[in-house]
Amino acid sequence: MQVAEALAALEQHIEPGRAEGSAAYHKVDRPYLGVTNPSINDLTKTWRQTLSVEDRVRLADELWQTNIYEARLAAAKLLTQARIRPDDAVWDLICRWVPDFDCWAIADHVCMAGMKRLVADPTRIDEVEGWTTSEHKWTRRAALVITLPWTKQNNPKPEDLAIRDRVLDWAAGYVPDRDWFIQKAIAWWLRDLSKHDPDRTRAFLAEHGAAMKPFARKEAGKYLP
Repeated sequence: MQVAEALAALEQHIEPGRAEGSAAYHKVDRPYLGVTNPSINDLTKTWRQTLSVEDRVRLADELWQTNIYEARLAAAKLLTQARIRPDDAVWDLICRWVPDFDCWAIADHVCMAGMKRLVADPTRIDEVEGWTTSEHKWTRRAALVITLPWTKQNNPKPEDLAIRDRVLDWAAGYVPDRDWFIQKAIAWWLRDLSKHDPDRTRAFLAEHGAAMKPFARKEAGKYLP
């Protein structure tokens, strides 16, 4: 499949007026087609089933380069799958996209794809740690979003707990950052963690909660008894 064919398929699902709403909501200057997420899901599911990994990586990269909002979502969804072998090219492409992040929706879709690859090979956490010192806030935020699977394990192994503590250290380093999206990401990580590891969440909030923005502190402790 060529990128022109993929874009033509997306354009068949345009809903009148939706593009203008998306542009107003995301406030990022780029082309918007006006296609719903369910439609993109359906298309990319078919593409994943019919394309080789190599062709999916190529098409995803070409869709990303268009800078069209829905094309970037489709690019991410093309690579979102638990089992991909080999997956080094997929991981490399996801990492190359991270510096391009400029809105939460695109970033979160790519991070969903990245989560699968990180869980498949947790040694990639070393590369993610490098994102935490970036001057680009969306890159720093992505380090927390892509590691969310480590908030959800009920029976984590020692190596999982080590990653959990490592990410909490990153989050602690983010606390002085007053940016809303960074504070929200800290709160999101802690809120999800609190459902499975309330003790670590309480310990973090006891040490760092006072320095967090009030809304983030409140959200982080939302599910604590």
